[in-house]
Amino acid sequence: MPALLWGVAAVEDVVGPILARGHDVQLHLHTEWLELADAGHPLRRELGGATGRNIKDFTFEQQCALIDWARETLMSAGAAAPVAFRAGNYGASDTTLQALAHCGIGYDTSHTPGIAEGDCAIALGPEDRVPLRHQGVTEVPIGCIATVGGGVRHAQITALSAREMVRALRHARDAGKPCFTMVSHSFELVNRRRGKVNRIVRSRFERLCGAIARMKGVRTGTYAADPPGVVALDPAETLAPADAVAETLRIAEQLASNTLYG
Repeated sequence: MPALLWGVAAVEDVVGPILARGHDVQLHLHTEWLELADAGHPLRRELGGATGRNIKDFTFEQQCALIDWARETLMSAGAAAPVAFRAGNYGASDTTLQALAHCGIGYDTSHTPGIAEGDCAIALGPEDRVPLRHQGVTEVPIGCIATVGGGVRHAQITALSAREMVRALRHARDAGKPCFTMVSHSFELVNRRRGKVNRIVRSRFERLCGAIARMKGVRTGTYAADPPGVVALDPAETLAPADAVAETLRIAEQLASNTLYG
């Protein structure tokens, strides 16, 4: 969507290095950019001037138009035709999944069992934690772990410690889950205001990568070459149990990170 303002070259600058390192590029769409685009832009006109924070805020036809435009823009920037999607802010709905199916995109990963009050409006519950068929696509939930007190916490590099993430991967492997999806953003590795590397988050990420490389029975995968398969599991078996010690250490680590890096 930044291409609305700066052209396809802005997306090429992101896609190129990712492909050069042998990684997979799929479709991620933040509709907030529409408000910043010129009112005369062809996409703005096609949408009748509609804007919205999340893709779920648009009609089925508008969502199809957004997905088609974003897909063509991503491919113009050098990526292969995407087969998977995640909504910006996780802000998808069942209508979004229907639009994805209509547009020929077979996987979505916007359902977040570990975020109870988020923007996701897909009609699935916190117990839906493994890939399943829903509204014509394969929905691949964001991973999560149990927390002390009976809650759940989503698997994001800034939300879990390396110890918790590695433990969650081992549990997923042993429970027979076909995949465990983690989220990260490049900006999480730095404090942009201070122009300073967040060494705690960077170390967490490096430790996670090293653990995955050494872990038997676990591999990284791409949606293009190795997409997750649908599986039926007892929901009770799909959630790594709470670890009071790991949780306490993570809270202390987060406090240090916030103090040092803001």
